[in-house]
Amino acid sequence: MRGHIILSHGSDSSPDATKVSQLAAIAESLGWHTQRPDYRADDARGHAGSVAPRIARLRATIESLEVPPLLVGSSMGAFVSGMVSLDVPVAGLLLLATPSEIPGYARAFDVRPQVAAVLIHGWRDEVCPLAGVYAFAARRRLPLLVLDDDHRLGSSMDMIAAQFVQMLDRQADVA
Repeated sequence: MRGHIILSHGSDSSPDATKVSQLAAIAESLGWHTQRPDYRADDARGHAGSVAPRIARLRATIESLEVPPLLVGSSMGAFVSGMVSLDVPVAGLLLLATPSEIPGYARAFDVRPQVAAVLIHGWRDEVCPLAGVYAFAARRRLPLLVLDDDHRLGSSMDMIAAQFVQMLDRQADVA
């Protein structure tokens, strides 16, 4: 095995969601071990109420591993992946359709500055407006790929997969 990847789905979704499932299949075909935590019970608490339990679940998953994993997240999964990187070591972050804040949750989105992160967002994201993640990426000087797509990024899977494979190649070179 090359390494470990944890893929976190968005709100009102599941570990079998399209993006995380397709990315997990790509990673596994390249020799990576993947996990997809199930946050559905946490999501029943509402958006703001689900953040802390999701972070706790993801943190416990990471702490059970021997080496820091690469985290991949979509929407709420991206938010909690970034937030957990502040507290536990991670190898990198691929964040899709990231909200810059969760209304009702006390903290704005953030990531550990030393962690390699790539953000991918849709120009037409109606759920998580581009302006927030754009401002965050600009402040941190993080790579931000903006695609002609909406929040689901369903028309952009080929481009997302290509970025993901590049990230995996970089991670394999570091390991």
